[in-house]
Amino acid sequence: MKARIVWLILCCIWGSTWLFIKLGLNDLPPFTFAGIRFVFASGILIAIILARGVRWPRKRNEWLVIAVVGLLQFSLNYGLVFWGEQHISSGLAAVLQSTFPAFGLVLAHFYLPDERITAKRIIGVAMGFVGVAIVFSHQLTIAGKGALLGSIALVMSAFCGSYGNVLVKAYGTQIEPFVLAAGQMVCGFPPLLALGIATEGNPFRLHWTSNAILALAYLVIVGSVIAFTLFYWLVRHMDVTNTMLISLVTPVIAVLLGMIVLHERLNWRLFAGTAIIISVIGLIVLRKRQKTVAIEEEEPEMMAVG
Repeated sequence: MKARIVWLILCCIWGSTWLFIKLGLNDLPPFTFAGIRFVFASGILIAIILARGVRWPRKRNEWLVIAVVGLLQFSLNYGLVFWGEQHISSGLAAVLQSTFPAFGLVLAHFYLPDERITAKRIIGVAMGFVGVAIVFSHQLTIAGKGALLGSIALVMSAFCGSYGNVLVKAYGTQIEPFVLAAGQMVCGFPPLLALGIATEGNPFRLHWTSNAILALAYLVIVGSVIAFTLFYWLVRHMDVTNTMLISLVTPVIAVLLGMIVLHERLNWRLFAGTAIIISVIGLIVLRKRQKTVAIEEEEPEMMAVG
């Protein structure tokens, strides 16, 4: 029962982060906003690591994995997420970013010998991109070029996040999860801050409203530190395949919160595209259930979240 409660809490947290990103973007520029989020989150995680006495990696190749995946997961993935969500709704951003398992099926073929592409997987990926195409078909007409570019950015972010997941599974399963998360953030936030300072100005002179501070605090404490802590606890107390079902629920929560709080509209194309994408993710998760025993022996991967 306790594991199920934690599962529900994680669904709510990662479904709500998209709303708080959107709220923060009303006052803060994307790259600086994302960079500052991970400055604070990594600092808190490092404090937890030091307090627990967790061993830091000693091998050069482990630090290389952390650095490369940090650039993919946090610099590119979250940079594109925060930039793209300026131009599209929070619900649509969550839906498009949830396509990461479809990219993972393709990328895993080249890095993971036990996860080769099959005809069924190709069909699943194709269906996923049909869903994306349906969503895309309306973006140019409802909000112009900005919405289309924002949608493309979110799909690209899903690719980067998925690539990072595959690299972790291929080369980083021996790295302690907290160290992996904190190390990736430390490697990922400097490019975000550098780009932000160069293009968005001095972070101390930004429009720091109470809403912006609230959004940042929520994303740091709840969306990053608490969420990752709960997730790493959950993968030790629940079937890993069941934890992957979180990716089916978060887009639904994000869409509902966007409609209720931000009054975002749900058109039939978004509804149809979302249904197809989530169905494909469901098929992927159910297929992986057949390999539950093998998956449980692996270290947890980073999930694509907001």
